[in-house]
Amino acid sequence: MKKLALSTVVLFALSIGGAALAEEKAPADKPATKKTSIKRERTVTATAIVQAINLEKRIVTLKGPKGNVFDITAGEEVRNLPQVKVGDEVKIKYYESIAYRLLKPGEAPVPTQEAAVAGRAKQGEKPAGLVGQEVTITATIEAIDTKTHNVTLKGPEGKSFTVKAQDPKNLASVKVGDQVVITYTEALAIAVEPAKKK
Repeated sequence: MKKLALSTVVLFALSIGGAALAEEKAPADKPATKKTSIKRERTVTATAIVQAINLEKRIVTLKGPKGNVFDITAGEEVRNLPQVKVGDEVKIKYYESIAYRLLKPGEAPVPTQEAAVAGRAKQGEKPAGLVGQEVTITATIEAIDTKTHNVTLKGPEGKSFTVKAQDPKNLASVKVGDQVVITYTEALAIAVEPAKKK
């Protein structure tokens, strides 16, 4: 559980590029206000065509949208594998989001939390499934380097890592010792559809 939480912080650093919190742009006659929370998300969708199936070894060969051919192994949890046929289309949707908010002075850190979700096709249907997870941690800003625009964060296990702020101006909104609650969510949905009739 703790390893997953730490990897989530690293994913936060890699997938979003790290950041301090941004200041909202305000009209010239009004002062800027500090934004205390931000959420970024993305969804990627792809399709692949089934090229071959080895039911005994549970290996499915797929051809991706750019012509790349690759194998995947369908574990025992994949129900209805015999329903898959050569020519079937596999639709893959990947969702990822990162939300973070600055804790107010005196506000207690949020304990590390993890939640998982999963689902699969009913017996007899074409294989389909959804897996996802959400992890929330509290990290502390240990250092801010305004020359390199790097921020060093310390995770709940005491391990530190450095991220680069996307916008250097955002560094003015935070200081060493600030605590940030980070929630990382990812989900992967896969569905097999019958081959299209020609």
